[in-house]
Amino acid sequence: MRVLVTGVGGFVGSSLADRLLARGDEVVGIDCFLDYYPREMKERNLSSARAHSAFRLVEGAIQHVELEAIVDGCESVFHLAAQAGVRASWGSEFSIYTENNILATQRLLEVALRSKVRSFVYASSSSVYGDTTTLPMTEDMVLHPVSPYGVTKLAAEQLCNLYQKNHGLHTASLRYFTVYGPRQRPDMAFHRLLKSALTGEAFPLYGDGSQTRDFTFIEDAARATMEAATRGRAGGVYNIGGGARVSMLEVIETIEQVSGKKLNIDRKDPQKGDMKDTYADTTLAEREMGYQPTTSLEQGLAEEWAWIQTIYG
Repeated sequence: MRVLVTGVGGFVGSSLADRLLARGDEVVGIDCFLDYYPREMKERNLSSARAHSAFRLVEGAIQHVELEAIVDGCESVFHLAAQAGVRASWGSEFSIYTENNILATQRLLEVALRSKVRSFVYASSSSVYGDTTTLPMTEDMVLHPVSPYGVTKLAAEQLCNLYQKNHGLHTASLRYFTVYGPRQRPDMAFHRLLKSALTGEAFPLYGDGSQTRDFTFIEDAARATMEAATRGRAGGVYNIGGGARVSMLEVIETIEQVSGKKLNIDRKDPQKGDMKDTYADTTLAEREMGYQPTTSLEQGLAEEWAWIQTIYG
């Protein structure tokens, strides 16, 4: 089928596009190449898709392109485009987040509704939960995001819910829990840790390292995203996690084992907006979409380590 992937040059977007193309789909991708990180990294991400005859790239922002013509004929929309980054979302930069995470989503929902797409899958985030002592996190919990970024992701998720309830648009929202693997963004912890292992440069560890995350390998996240288009319940919201809660100190130890390198850790104070712990209850995704993570943290880190060496080696 013909599908649309927004944010197609990004980490998850490009990985998803490759898998959709391998399945035999025709993929239209949109990316405006925001300068949050170097464009050449996104171009590298897209090298496989660009070589495929069933792929077409539209460069531009969702808010400004001729969206009706792009969405026309698409059976599914996978909306992964967003301004990323928790720590960068404070202060004067917040308008970038409202523009790209909220307003863009609302316009895309409107066009998807008029174009009668069969499914609209939105990439949300575990950031919508905020700090909570109740673990694991379940989809029906009260949400208290602790960063402006988390607020925008929740707002867009609520927009999807509104369009489903009021207009019958078949939406499904996936709350990704810290996705990692080859092509991971350069600002993300695993990328920076593995690069530090390769180069010897210091890695800034914010907090004491006891903070925990549920890490999800890219293959598992991409597979869940594809399944959500056909198996996700209308209006469904699903946690997509890796199945294990690991502290940053444990991550550092695992990376040292995988890389065979001793990391240079620069300890710093905790940052505003950083969540203390995340841990996904994926029962709902398993029951309704058949989701089960299949990649262990050590295996996934080994794959990302191999990729990092091709980038910086």
